[in-house]
Amino acid sequence: MSDDDLTRRVIAVIAENQKLPPEKVTIDSTFEELGIDSLDGVNILFALENEFNISIPDEGAQNMRSVRDSVEAMRRLLAGGADTAAQPS
Repeated sequence: MSDDDLTRRVIAVIAENQKLPPEKVTIDSTFEELGIDSLDGVNILFALENEFNISIPDEGAQNMRSVRDSVEAMRRLLAGGADTAAQPS
């Protein structure tokens, strides 16, 4: 999967989950800017796990505070680096 495809899919999941227009969600958006609180973040994690058929470790989830963090975590997890998903980018 290309980086662009991965980014588009993560943005689509976040936008759909939060009922936001996809054009409002960018790679540089933080969850705070998008009005995403911790409960919303948990829902996004579940949606990303379903979208990509993966399991996101708790440590990785705690470091996901932006769209870019989410894309980077998905990239590492999909590459088989579950133990590195927790590392902040």
